[in-house]
Amino acid sequence: MDERRRWTRDELLLALHLYERIPFGQQHQANPQVIDLARALSRTPGSVAMKLNNFTSLDPEETKRGIKGLVGASALDAKVWNEFHASADVVEESEELWEARMERDPPASSPREPSPFLSVTEATAARKIRLGQRYFRRVVLANFDQRCALTGISQPDLLTASHISPWAEDASNRVEVANGLCLNRLHDAAFDRKLITFDDELRLVVGRRIREALAPGALANAFLAYEGKKLAEPVRRPLSIALVRSHREAFTDAEN
Repeated sequence: MDERRRWTRDELLLALHLYERIPFGQQHQANPQVIDLARALSRTPGSVAMKLNNFTSLDPEETKRGIKGLVGASALDAKVWNEFHASADVVEESEELWEARMERDPPASSPREPSPFLSVTEATAARKIRLGQRYFRRVVLANFDQRCALTGISQPDLLTASHISPWAEDASNRVEVANGLCLNRLHDAAFDRKLITFDDELRLVVGRRIREALAPGALANAFLAYEGKKLAEPVRRPLSIALVRSHREAFTDAEN
């Protein structure tokens, strides 16, 4: 390993991909995720941990919290940081790099190759959607410690990265972790259809339409038992209250 060699853009994108999924206190050389990335990059865990902490010095959210990180971020660090946080295309590029370098074989349910029946343009669009959605799921689930923010369910197959502002309607926030809730599939479906929402304190609001449709029993309890409960605190990035309010406005319109 040559720790004196310069970091490349691809390496920085991989480090940023990891940075967005682990909080400041876990960005150290003993973290197994840091060790795995270091191995893939043929660098030491200490080198990767240092780079993560260089990124902290560029992070305005951490600055607000009084966390400074390590000085010494390079001009390329700053350039890639700005590109990553300004462009969904760069985020999708980082996801593609992560799959190729860190996972090798993608899950069978998310094939790397698009359908041969799609045109080149359609295939490119489908690939970008897949990459963006996979990245969004990673960061949102990590932001809630791999648990449903409402019920605490931790079975991965039952968890969904819910967009507060819908994917199809808000391109600018498609891959923003502040636009994401980790919910179980039942509450995600209700949230997506504006049957439930959350107030400014992030407490569950159950709508009239679903309340009236639910017969007494387990399904009703799945909603009413959590009414007024506050979402778990994110561990990495705060939610956008403005987007939560926008969802609630759409919920109110649907209720009337």
